[in-house]
Amino acid sequence: MTSLATTGRLTSWQQTTSLAGGVVLGLVLLTTGLLAGRADVAVLGAPALLGAAWGWTTRPRGEGVVATFVPTDATGRRPGELRARLRLDVPDDATPVRLRVTSPGNADADVTVLVDRTRTLDLTTHSARTGPHRMFRVDHVGVGPEGAFESVPDAVQAPGTLVLPTARPLGLLPLPRQLAGLTGPHTTRRLGDGTELRDIHPFAPGDRLRRIDWRATARRSPGLETLYVRRTQATAEATVVLVLDSRDEVGPDVTTWRGRGPLPMDRATSLDIARHAAASVAQTALDGGDRVGFEDLGWVRSPLPPAAGKRQLQRIVHALALAHPVGEPSRRMRPPQIPAGALVYMFSTFLDDESATIAQTWRSTGHPVVAVDILPTVEVPRDEPGAALAWRITRLEREQRLEAVRREGVVVVRWSAASSGPGGARSALELAARRQRHSQRGVTR
Repeated sequence: MTSLATTGRLTSWQQTTSLAGGVVLGLVLLTTGLLAGRADVAVLGAPALLGAAWGWTTRPRGEGVVATFVPTDATGRRPGELRARLRLDVPDDATPVRLRVTSPGNADADVTVLVDRTRTLDLTTHSARTGPHRMFRVDHVGVGPEGAFESVPDAVQAPGTLVLPTARPLGLLPLPRQLAGLTGPHTTRRLGDGTELRDIHPFAPGDRLRRIDWRATARRSPGLETLYVRRTQATAEATVVLVLDSRDEVGPDVTTWRGRGPLPMDRATSLDIARHAAASVAQTALDGGDRVGFEDLGWVRSPLPPAAGKRQLQRIVHALALAHPVGEPSRRMRPPQIPAGALVYMFSTFLDDESATIAQTWRSTGHPVVAVDILPTVEVPRDEPGAALAWRITRLEREQRLEAVRREGVVVVRWSAASSGPGGARSALELAARRQRHSQRGVTR
């Protein structure tokens, strides 16, 4: 998570009704007691007048309360935990400050704290969401002695926080049919430097002397008329392109799909699931020595070209966190360009024909495609039959799209919610990888 500091504004002090009420009440009691000859009634007005006088003479002299959000330390932070640090500065010693903390997905919290010149408060909330968020808003009012004066009510907004997706370890992943490069983690069928033995062959021009197998030569040619060398299969790297369909973001509740109410902070949306899934695939592929790129269907911009290394993983995770729907989903004139021989992972809800059509186009041009279904587990309210009927129609259309891409040879994997881990997605990817390795021991360049 990354954050920036936000500074609040200075607030001045203003007189409250408590001061005027104390003066009026004290004068009324004192006058009534004197006119009625009741000393006990007159004495009752003395505390009110003394309290008002004390509040006036000890009123705050400074500029007011200063509320500031300062950077926090990310160490020791648990997954899904969001923190912010609020600093309060007051002009006088021991000034009570009333706070109202507002955070999306949580009830408002009202609290009064005693601030001795300076005090720092840690604000914490939990969220299943990723991406950019503004989590805390704090309304504050400083209170003077006897409540005679208070600062002008003001508010300060916490800085924007970018919640990065977390990657989970995966097992075997499918490979593209064509591997690139002269070295890498995967074995090919072509000859070259590698670790997997291909055959024992008579020495020929171009063979290296260190490849000579003297034991095989002694067995096959005792007189050393012919030298034999050990030939191995070359290794190469795979190219993987992650394609995120950020044109829509839906939550588990179908009633929020058309903008009715905010998305809950404690439930992962389709885009949250996609971020975690893509980060997991990217980390697994990059740890294996492959090259990974990134493409976003929701934004028409330059893609992140395939590359390797930890810096590439940081770029991909950051791009995933920033991806979000931009206006109404637009239709592309043609699918994005994918490097030749690359394996494509498409993360989409498949709620329309756009993503399914693009996946089928890539598959027809020879790209292996893995379609990752990121739709959350849908919850339909029982008291809204219209919403239930609409979801039933949408579900049937979506199942037909997924079945159509399966018939084209696309591997369809359903990814579970981010909070419960990849679940069956890991098993499905490993099964697809084992089937591929069983049917094709090596891959031609």
